[in-house]
Amino acid sequence: MNTTLTIKTPKKLRNDVKKTADRLGLPVTTIVNALLLQFVRDENITLSLKPRPEKMAEWKNISEEMDAGAYAPFENVEVLIDHLGLEKNR
Repeated sequence: MNTTLTIKTPKKLRNDVKKTADRLGLPVTTIVNALLLQFVRDENITLSLKPRPEKMAEWKNISEEMDAGAYAPFENVEVLIDHLGLEKNR
């Protein structure tokens, strides 16, 4: 026997879910039921997020700077604390 589950979600999210589900040829009910079944089976929720393009570009720039030697390791913890501007005695 089936039952109806009512949830509150932002309209934009609901519309985005419908568009994505339509594009993939899946009913939203099937997607929600699969997620709920996975949650019950695993007793776990796994989220996978794609970084935004601007974050990826920022990480790429930092990586290139590090490869070029722009960031040198700190000699010791005190130098790191001074660099960060933190108080030594908290």
